[in-house]
Amino acid sequence: MPAAAGGRRERHRREAIDEIKQLAMRQLAESGTTGISLNAIARQMGMSGPALYRYFAGRDALLTALIRDGYTDLAQTLTRTTEDGASLPPARRLHTMAAAFRDWALAEPQRYLLLFGTPVPGYRAPADTTETALHSLELIAAVVAELPTRTTRTARQEDTPLERAVVMWTRMHGVLSLELTGSLTYLDLDPARLFEREVEAAITM
Repeated sequence: MPAAAGGRRERHRREAIDEIKQLAMRQLAESGTTGISLNAIARQMGMSGPALYRYFAGRDALLTALIRDGYTDLAQTLTRTTEDGASLPPARRLHTMAAAFRDWALAEPQRYLLLFGTPVPGYRAPADTTETALHSLELIAAVVAELPTRTTRTARQEDTPLERAVVMWTRMHGVLSLELTGSLTYLDLDPARLFEREVEAAITM
């Protein structure tokens, strides 16, 4: 096969995969994970169901691709934020990373909920997605490691950077999950202020 023909075929394949993902994300935004349908995507793209399976073996394979993309995009967002604020003190960098995380989640709430919300019934993510999933937490832990060492009052043991990062991680997710699922709607609270206070509490713990 001529090189040009092979290049066109590969480009067409990448474009088709990108379109499938975009349509799946639209379904996700409209109906949640239960609304993702490969057959519906195939109809929208003007192809048969079996033809679509040349790109993804099934719904779980498509979900895995979306999840990997989501974790990668979040990690890239936090990496850019860290690099842009490299000259800032670590506490200030953590605040900017947390703000970037919240902005990312609010811009794509369904993607956030796909990654961190209720598990999809019947779906089990492949083991190799764990490394990608942990990248964002590791970025936070690397900055936490630059903070002054803290000692717990009870055990008199130093908290590790990972432990402190996990505390910050869970505090951020706690507020974000409540905000994105509408649980804070009827409370007289400012979600942004609540989020910022939780981040500050985690940094100074």
